[in-house]
Amino acid sequence: MLLSWSMEVRAETKPTLAILPFLIERTDDPSRGAVCPVCQGVYKRGNTLYGSQRTLTQLLQQKMDTLETFKILPLERVEDAFSKTNKGQFELRPLRSAIQFGKELNVDFIFVGYLFRFEERIGSRIGAEKTASVGFDVHLLRVRDGKRVWDGKFDETQQALSENLLNIGSFVRRKASWLTAEELSSVGMDEMLKRLPGPKELEEMS
Repeated sequence: MLLSWSMEVRAETKPTLAILPFLIERTDDPSRGAVCPVCQGVYKRGNTLYGSQRTLTQLLQQKMDTLETFKILPLERVEDAFSKTNKGQFELRPLRSAIQFGKELNVDFIFVGYLFRFEERIGSRIGAEKTASVGFDVHLLRVRDGKRVWDGKFDETQQALSENLLNIGSFVRRKASWLTAEELSSVGMDEMLKRLPGPKELEEMS
């Protein structure tokens, strides 16, 4: 009984987190690179497959659930609340809108992510005519003071060793095969989240 009570107390003291559905950066000039509205990072612009925003959102939700460092709001609840918001405000004032959304959900932290490119592999795992190419970033915001406490970025087009021998480490980590866009996103997200600080560090950042 004491062990059960102790586990419940630890679970209750975890900071709460909401994961905002991934957004796509809009521009009137498709010839220029994609620029993140939050951090001003520049990405190669590309196509985004239908449904890829939800794919990335679900991946991030699953991986944060696995880390077990936050108490995470169910994705369905966040999506339902998000469907009732003014999407135009998120395009004009992404940080302010995300923080306000986090306050409405009564969470400690909120993830806001942008998708810039999600291009699918053409071919098979052992031979691809066109390789997968993905570009996205995520930003962790502390709701109580609106501070951006962590940024993660992934921007990769798979390359063969014959194209660039310097990529041998990356190619091996990707199982020496041609990945789908979702698989590439998953591997990249794993690498990115290894650098995510723990909740205590995030709370203490000034």
